[in-house]
Amino acid sequence: MSRSFGRRAAAVLAVASATVVLAAVGATAATYPNPGTVSGNVSVHDPSMAKVNGTYYVLDSHNGLEIRTSTDRTAWRLAGSVFPNGAPAEVADYTGGDRKNLWAPDVSYRNGKFYVYYSASTFGSNKSAIFLATSATGAPGSYTQVGKVIETGTSSNYNAIDPNLVVDPNGNWWLALGSFWSGIKLISINPSTGLRNGSSIHSLATRTANSGSVEAPYIVYRSGYYYLFTSWDFCCRGTSSTYRTMVGRSTSITGPYVDRNGVALTAGGGSEVVASHDAIYGPGCPSVMFDSDGTVMAYHYYTANDSRLGINLVSWSGGWPALY
Repeated sequence: MSRSFGRRAAAVLAVASATVVLAAVGATAATYPNPGTVSGNVSVHDPSMAKVNGTYYVLDSHNGLEIRTSTDRTAWRLAGSVFPNGAPAEVADYTGGDRKNLWAPDVSYRNGKFYVYYSASTFGSNKSAIFLATSATGAPGSYTQVGKVIETGTSSNYNAIDPNLVVDPNGNWWLALGSFWSGIKLISINPSTGLRNGSSIHSLATRTANSGSVEAPYIVYRSGYYYLFTSWDFCCRGTSSTYRTMVGRSTSITGPYVDRNGVALTAGGGSEVVASHDAIYGPGCPSVMFDSDGTVMAYHYYTANDSRLGINLVSWSGGWPALY
């Protein structure tokens, strides 16, 4: 959840945050490109992007899961929400009663339908659940709740938020998920229902540094490798956010994933894709898709006033992603 800062406080925090982050990662202001040009309604948090029949969709957290659309990936308009009147009552047990404060949707188009997996939780708690809703059109208010996919409680050692649906080259469905605690997990999904298949759970990434801060998994398959993108460190702090996007890869969707140096992601490994630079603070919660002009990564970042949509193309020199 974003927090607002006064302009004077934001300016001070911006300088302090930039100094701390750049020192921590050894980056310079020129290390990473700025986001590509976007316009219109682009104040988002936890974006997920998909392209369906020539239209781009970005779904993001809060307000019943907001829906933005674009025909050119540049100019965006707010179309409405998945649940304009709030999600079904079953989410309230996890959100403290607020049926519109939903997080981190994952949108994709499968079997002639829009699939949206989303999180229900409260900040700092792992009493959480991931739900699935589907729609034939993707239009605001057209979604039907399918059901609860997975839940965690306060005694669980992982957290059921930040879902990402992955379909492997063999047609198997998987859901990556997780945040803090014991890190990133992967479960099997039944493609006929969109719900969990069996009880197996695979551990993909974990950290002990910075309170175990690893979350927002996103997996894509390319040229024989599965690439697991995650966010490290802390979001939701305006210009003092230290979020950064990391990656590892594996020849198997269930792992083990390693970084450029061969360090396992289950041992704290990860190669940096983008971090704070210039006036871009806390770039994270990545969503990666393959488009007609190449690979595209959408993410959010902070300014002094809000969190915004960032979009960059991705190159794959040497088999590892880099923004440009």
